[in-house]
Amino acid sequence: MPVPAVQLYSVRTEMIARPGPTLQAVSEMGYRAVEPTAGLVGEDPHAFRGLLDAAGLAVCSLHGPLLDERADAVLDAARVLGAGTVVIPAIRADGFAGAEAVAASARLVNEAARRAAGAGLRLAYHNHHWEFAAQEDGRPAYEVFAGLLDPEVLLELDVYWAAVGGADVPGLLARLGDRVSHLHVKDGPATVEAPMTAVGSGTLPIPDILAAAPAGAWRIVELDRCEGDMLAALAASRRYLAGLAA
Repeated sequence: MPVPAVQLYSVRTEMIARPGPTLQAVSEMGYRAVEPTAGLVGEDPHAFRGLLDAAGLAVCSLHGPLLDERADAVLDAARVLGAGTVVIPAIRADGFAGAEAVAASARLVNEAARRAAGAGLRLAYHNHHWEFAAQEDGRPAYEVFAGLLDPEVLLELDVYWAAVGGADVPGLLARLGDRVSHLHVKDGPATVEAPMTAVGSGTLPIPDILAAAPAGAWRIVELDRCEGDMLAALAASRRYLAGLAA
């Protein structure tokens, strides 16, 4: 199993206050890569790259707004950081409300992927729970949407939000196959509002999920929010995943 990465949204508060020490703490846990958000990178990706280099961290991908006028800045930042993949963080729930909306959302993503390809980058889409709660012809809107994406478009499956939306995540991964290039691995009670937990201490069948995922897909730990110390939860998640790999 690949060494897991961290989505830096997990430590957004810490990154704003103490970016260098926070990245160093992530590295000392045994993580070797991170997935930043464009907001945390800020306007100087070269300076952010310097912080990553000092902590010995690579970049597996970059989240950013790619469907509006900010796209060029996100693509530029991805090249500076060495991220080969850029990720659309979300399309609003109304983008999955009915067949026409789903088709329009897929067209937007396909257009963004062609723009990213022109910059030498690949594009992925990250889900939330609403793509699975919405149904189209008896299927989750997410799966209809995925079928309308160009083959070059990758999927970053957030396993937690897929479970909240009602998906059988191992079965979903089996159907999606190698289109899944990145996973957001998180755990907790699998409800919309409740805090998340360290990976391995919640309700998700993490071993089954990871076994069903493509072997080469990035495993990216992300905890949107949790009770207690976030850095401690990330460290516990790393230890749990290392135990599974062993």
